[in-house]
Amino acid sequence: MKRGFPSLSLLVLAALLLMSLTAHALPPQRVVIEYDMSYNGTAMAEAVDRIEHDGRTYTLSEEVKGKGMYALVRSGSAKRSARGTIVGGLKPAEFRDRRGNADENVARFDWSKSALTQGPEGKAETRPMATASGEVLSDRLSFLWTFAFGPADALKPGSEVMVQLSDGKGLSSFRYRVTGAESLQTPAGSLKTVKLVKQLEGGDQRGTEIWLAIDRHWLPVRILVIEKDGARIDQVARRIEP
Repeated sequence: MKRGFPSLSLLVLAALLLMSLTAHALPPQRVVIEYDMSYNGTAMAEAVDRIEHDGRTYTLSEEVKGKGMYALVRSGSAKRSARGTIVGGLKPAEFRDRRGNADENVARFDWSKSALTQGPEGKAETRPMATASGEVLSDRLSFLWTFAFGPADALKPGSEVMVQLSDGKGLSSFRYRVTGAESLQTPAGSLKTVKLVKQLEGGDQRGTEIWLAIDRHWLPVRILVIEKDGARIDQVARRIEP
């Protein structure tokens, strides 16, 4: 093969990506993904994400439990949950985040009044929703799963996704770029994926990369966070059900 030309496997993968973008069937009504999490290559935790939906509404949950020395450092487990409606993606109504024995943080999205309430349960503050043109407002859990429910056009190679994400305490704005198709080896098998890469702006030094499985309903199968000191927190799918 002449140098400078893409390999046949990459061409096939790119073609599959384009074909998949034209038809976007919803995932099964119940999906469970088990993840292995590592810190600089050392086993750190295991996470289990669950989603249930009826084509109109959804509920999401995530539980993270530490392993080894990380289980000793953090008491209990981290739990996040979200619920909302399916409208060209996931439109959250409520998001909850509890870390160990700390206070639970909550975000409530009142779309009819364009109001967002965030903070510790019982102490949350309400402010008007404010997004830039083309920017999506979501929470940190629903966003990872929203592409499984559309819009597929947002995943064309070279396109960008602008989003404001709530963690139950405040909002952070991010811009992700779709870098194209990639073959990913995971404990759950070899997966054809498309990758989103967070663009670093305004002094932000914390990178994030997200892999979505093309032939598994665009489910999030790997999330890599690169801290400003270079530490890598890697979350990779171990099992996908069904």
